[in-house]
Amino acid sequence: MSFREMRRHAQALDRSTCEQILTTEPRGVLSVSGDGGYPYGVPLNFVYDDGALWFHCAPVGHKLDAIDACDKASFCVLDEGVRHEGEWWLCFNSVIAFGTIGRVQDERTKRRALTLLAQKYFPTDYDVESDIARNFDRVTILRMNINHLSGKAVREK
Repeated sequence: MSFREMRRHAQALDRSTCEQILTTEPRGVLSVSGDGGYPYGVPLNFVYDDGALWFHCAPVGHKLDAIDACDKASFCVLDEGVRHEGEWWLCFNSVIAFGTIGRVQDERTKRRALTLLAQKYFPTDYDVESDIARNFDRVTILRMNINHLSGKAVREK
């Protein structure tokens, strides 16, 4: 499949900038094809590693039902943005990843993803290993393989 090129090429972010945003920002919105053909977007914590997006979730729910029915998804992330002195509008960057998503079955990969998520979100003195051991069987890890990535510098004026 070929993906649409961004209409406003002058606002396009290069891949390196997109990856930096995916590495540093804490949340984004995962969108899948939900019940009755309605789009279903859900805000999630995530980690970007090895060219993929990794998420954790409960072992059941709307998101997983949708993914089981159709593995195509998009994930959108915005940075905090900035308001320059003397300007009322916000300038921010956005990234959209398109790809396929599925459950991670391999226990070693699942443990690695949980460790990466913990390193991003937990306090540095938190006992990550005992938390992972305690919750390992109650968590599902999702991996989104990115097929297309685009970013845009947005100026809300």
